Amino acid sequence: MAEPEILSRDGGSLELLIITQSSMSTRQLPGSGSVVLGRDEDAGICVPDSSVSRRHAVLHLGPPLRIEDLGSSNGTRVRARHCSAATERLIDVGKGAPARGAAVELSPGDVIYLGAARVVLRQKGGERDAGKDVIVKDDAMRAVYELAERVANGPINILLLGETGAGKEVLAESIHRASPRASRPLLRLSCVALSESLLESELFGHERGAFTGAVRAKPGLLETAEGGTVFLDEIGELPPSIQAKLLRVIEERKVMRVGGLTPIKIDVRFVSATHRDLEAEVSRGAFRQDLYFRLNGVTLSIPPLRERPGEVAALAQLFAERTAKELFPGEASAAFVPISPAALAALQRHSWPGNIRELRNVIERAVILANGAPIGPEHLLLSSLADPTRPSHAMPLPARPPQTPSNARAPEPASASASASASPIARSVPDGAKSAPDGVDPGPTRLRDAMEAHERERIVQALEQCMGNQTRAAALLGISRRTLVERIRVYGLPRPRKA
Repeated sequence: MAEPEILSRDGGSLELLIITQSSMSTRQLPGSGSVVLGRDEDAGICVPDSSVSRRHAVLHLGPPLRIEDLGSSNGTRVRARHCSAATERLIDVGKGAPARGAAVELSPGDVIYLGAARVVLRQKGGERDAGKDVIVKDDAMRAVYELAERVANGPINILLLGETGAGKEVLAESIHRASPRASRPLLRLSCVALSESLLESELFGHERGAFTGAVRAKPGLLETAEGGTVFLDEIGELPPSIQAKLLRVIEERKVMRVGGLTPIKIDVRFVSATHRDLEAEVSRGAFRQDLYFRLNGVTLSIPPLRERPGEVAALAQLFAERTAKELFPGEASAAFVPISPAALAALQRHSWPGNIRELRNVIERAVILANGAPIGPEHLLLSSLADPTRPSHAMPLPARPPQTPSNARAPEPASASASASASPIARSVPDGAKSAPDGVDPGPTRLRDAMEAHERERIVQALEQCMGNQTRAAALLGISRRTLVERIRVYGLPRPRKA
């Protein structure tokens, strides 16, 4: 009887890509139960590396998918692509982290570190519902996706152009799903989130002794994408030295590891994306012309959201329902979140400098502020995002009141109306959540808890995306580095280290 397949959240079967210092292999996951990962040949999935314990960790197939350390010598770590507070935790019994029995939830694309070995959780087949997260109602976007579907069948490299947050990664995923490589991995890599030295090592891999700390050889990410697609986001930020090496990889279809002597053949297709004018970058010498020609087999330009007003309402409804399900799981109200006609009209009028990413942040915050009620214009807070001094991709974080010394008396507002108008958040909170009877302590409200949990998750996601670089994470969130450090302290998050 054929081994049953477990379906991921995206509807496709899952497999593990196992990468050690001397080998690389794939193993399909069964449909249910638990699988032990370890060096022992009797383990459910054998990871042949000396740094891996005989019974290192157990993978619970759920749902949800979870990984649990079994008291290994060198620990288990998880690098989650979409991480929350749970998936950010380090499981390492030998270093005083959570005790045996603690588990971390996983999603496709996450990387599990078993000692020095890497195990990548990925989709096996191209069965993902291509239309589930893609909304195409504008004629210009229909033309882009039709052209993308035609060129997806060939081997030619594709360059995606568009403003930040316009949907370049979603289009790249659609191209991969429509290509003959759909059953192979899709490697996503942000060229702006990694330092030059780390980017080189991660892309091309390294041999043992190539640099200080390289105690074992490690295959590069390009090798792990064998037979699949490599999506290089923000290709315009690629350092010149990496541009030269990437050009050689594209021309020769071979990878030379850092410190290596023999090139390794690879078969991958490159899809690149940038918000920059690469022709202008070539003219001023910031981007190699030969690399531009290699990447620019076909160019697809994605129009900004302000030129696609017909898609705003559908995207807003999608983001609202998704956010409600995440924040209030199991509640019937999360199945459909109504957006009032006045709110939809306000969304249609907005210029959306941050495009779809900005729309998603606005709707996520509006769901929290509406607290189960229909979303109205007062929950959108669009006026704050229209400030030209704020980066278009910024996520406004709720302001915290100044600390009052214990021996000082806090000033009283002149009137209830003045107090209510002092904060845009206070103005937007539903009436039922703003006040309590006199003399009654309302306690921690659901609204405040949800907002703090949402803010905390955003901070963790930004730090993960920026590989622990607090300056870049603060810029991504649209706040100062000092504010980010204070938020990390308030929420009790571990101070990240640069990767």
